Amino acid sequence: MSIHSWAGLDLDRPRLMGIINVTPDSFSDGGQALAASDALAQGQRLAAEGADILDIGGESTRPGASPVSLDEELSRVLPPIRALAAQGHLISIDTRHPEVMRQAAAAGAGILNDVSGFTTHPDSLATAVELGLPVCLMHMQGTPQTMQNDPQYTDAVSDVLAWLCAQAQRLEDAGLARHKICIDPGIGFGKTLAHNLAILNAWQRFEDSGYACLLGASRKSFIEKITGETQASARMPGSLIAAATAYRGGCRLFRVHDVAESKQALEVEAALQAQALA
Repeated sequence: MSIHSWAGLDLDRPRLMGIINVTPDSFSDGGQALAASDALAQGQRLAAEGADILDIGGESTRPGASPVSLDEELSRVLPPIRALAAQGHLISIDTRHPEVMRQAAAAGAGILNDVSGFTTHPDSLATAVELGLPVCLMHMQGTPQTMQNDPQYTDAVSDVLAWLCAQAQRLEDAGLARHKICIDPGIGFGKTLAHNLAILNAWQRFEDSGYACLLGASRKSFIEKITGETQASARMPGSLIAAATAYRGGCRLFRVHDVAESKQALEVEAALQAQALA
């Protein structure tokens, strides 16, 4: 089933969500945008490179990451959200916490992106419905502290897809319109290399769910497990291959660090696919 739009964006071409981690400890770019001025400059640069959405997060969810206090998360994310939203950019708030969702929305965020699929806090799902913004619902087995401790599935693709669809249905049943829901299988969040590769190769099954789908594979450690590249910032080539693979499966939403490079690679992939179908 082809989804034509989400969050006001036509999905007739690749759409990029540029990552702004306002954290000291994110796995790839921790500390690079911790100051509000740096986050603002990074957001402006990503938008200029072609980002359709700017995804701002104040709590690292890398494997083993420790949670931060509510006040600390708010102090990190609200200044860049206000500044970038005031400039007309579409902002996504990457958070697991209802109060951050509320205050981010009030500051100008237009999308809620929860890596726990609105399960970390008992009020998360109700808060998402109350705010009525487009949401990105991600699958994670366990928590950031435990998710890579021997993750197990009967069948990774079927299990993850079933969970995402069930959680999306809970949002719908509570009153959030289906067209506002995007699902993200959560590459690297409680998955082995084999699980991640199976999900990428079966992307069309997620697209057939009836929900918009987002890929977040940029610079992740599954690329290291294949190539041996330990520096996250040097994993762009592998990230581009993953994005192109998901594009062939129907994906049109991509959460990335390397916006300009991803845009170029996906435009070429889109042209190749269009020519093959002509």
